[in-house]
Amino acid sequence: MTGSWRTRRERRELIWLFAGLGLCLLLLGFLTLAGAVTEGDTQAFDTRILSALRDPVNPSRPVGPAWIEEPLIDLTSIGGPTVLWLIVVAVAGFLVLQTRYRTAIVVVLTSATGELLNMAMKHLFNRPRPTIVPHLRAVYSTSFPSGHAMESAIVYLTLGAILMRAAESRVTKIYILGLAVLLTVLVGVTRVYLGVHYPTDVIAGWIVGFFWASVCWLVAQRFEGATHIQAEKEKSA
Repeated sequence: MTGSWRTRRERRELIWLFAGLGLCLLLLGFLTLAGAVTEGDTQAFDTRILSALRDPVNPSRPVGPAWIEEPLIDLTSIGGPTVLWLIVVAVAGFLVLQTRYRTAIVVVLTSATGELLNMAMKHLFNRPRPTIVPHLRAVYSTSFPSGHAMESAIVYLTLGAILMRAAESRVTKIYILGLAVLLTVLVGVTRVYLGVHYPTDVIAGWIVGFFWASVCWLVAQRFEGATHIQAEKEKSA
């Protein structure tokens, strides 16, 4: 019995070690990318990608069929603050009705702090929006990192993690994770396609979004005994 408990504890500590290493690598990746963006080393790459997605004769038209612009605008909206906060409030309300109060708090705090972090980073880097091609969507804030990419990663990956814990089969867990990642990727890609973000803005948003969602979720898991998240799950089952 003691040996089994020790094995579980060692396995848990090993998971935490790898999780910490992964977060450090994400942070290092972001700092490296941010440094390259600040120095202007990524400008040629960003310009090439944005130009490749537009008609060389008429840069105001994206490549592809004429109807592509409307679906792209619809897809980019699922990463906007209005839609994301509607989802967060709806999910938090559901969790409250299921008496999973602390889990609801985790969802709201993760999303809210993520949005504040994005605002602070945009103010810090103060990168202007691309002017290489005409914007196909109105934008008002600065460019780095992409708020849509970052906040969609935070919200969808956090909600995906909650649903994965409720799922029983491995196939269902993989489906949930795949859907969360797909939504996050689609939002980021549309921001570049619409010409409102450089590719490096989106990549940075994905990195920070995944980093922040992971940090918040790991903190919640680490103090699960104190916050009774597992007890809430069992109570609502």
